[in-house]
Amino acid sequence: MATISPAAAARPFEHLVLDFLAYLEFERGLARNTLDAYRTDLLQFGRFLQARGTAPAEASSADVADFLADLGQGNGRPPASPATIHRKAACLRSFYRHLRREGVLDTDPTATISGPRRGRRLPRVLSRGEVAKLLEQPRGTGATDVRDAALLELMYACGLRASEAITIEIGDVDLQDGVLRARGKGSKERVVPVGRKAIDALHRYLDRGRPALVRGRPVPQLFVNFRGEALTRQGLYKIVRRHAAAAGLDDRMSPHTLRHTFATHLLAGGCDLRSVQEMLGHADVATTQLYTHLSSERLKDVYFRAHPRATG
Repeated sequence: MATISPAAAARPFEHLVLDFLAYLEFERGLARNTLDAYRTDLLQFGRFLQARGTAPAEASSADVADFLADLGQGNGRPPASPATIHRKAACLRSFYRHLRREGVLDTDPTATISGPRRGRRLPRVLSRGEVAKLLEQPRGTGATDVRDAALLELMYACGLRASEAITIEIGDVDLQDGVLRARGKGSKERVVPVGRKAIDALHRYLDRGRPALVRGRPVPQLFVNFRGEALTRQGLYKIVRRHAAAAGLDDRMSPHTLRHTFATHLLAGGCDLRSVQEMLGHADVATTQLYTHLSSERLKDVYFRAHPRATG
């Protein structure tokens, strides 16, 4: 049985679900129909546990296994297909991993649940031309315009997660040495180089944008909203999506797309895997290796366009 924090014990299951869905929408950029499916799956699991007299945050691996078995057996309903069971199992795994990351639980009841795992889908990345279009969008000289330009440049320059970008403090950025300190998952810190374009954009923001927004108030966070308060995850998501739409990019563009693009462009440019792993803050190099497949696909495209004997 999972150990639940006292604070989480006071929160209804629906609140935990809503927080998880907000994470999927604003951090991962999942589509609305996927979010609706996850919400339906989690509420169904909640009803199953309620009938057992078990709180979802106190569910055991046996509870999860029984739920998935019940789906397959039907028990008065048409049995769920293997694909449906796989989706619901993936939803529960993602949900409980999120609760662990957030410190709500210290154990994961889905950790021992086995099931058919599909191949990992390669993330969406932008081409160099698409990145250039996106970064050109904040064209104005107003405070929020120079803020947006600095935010987009920094996220692409450093491969930041949305949660990292909104928690960066002014003291975390050293523009003279061209580095910043990012706080990743589990409060792990890492130092990431900052490129010249991002440094220039940050200088403009710190000189002309941020002072006009905070109006002398002591706000430690680097990026603030139009009221001078720390930028939220939802606010960052809206900024990225607004400029992506103006650049003519598809609606799957999310803050995480810039992180994927950062890693892919570094590897395609010859950066070694271990260095990219360190800059991304991945604990396991196997996670970073996902991007080598993307780079290989990019190399194949170049090969078949350029090699005189690559096609018949």
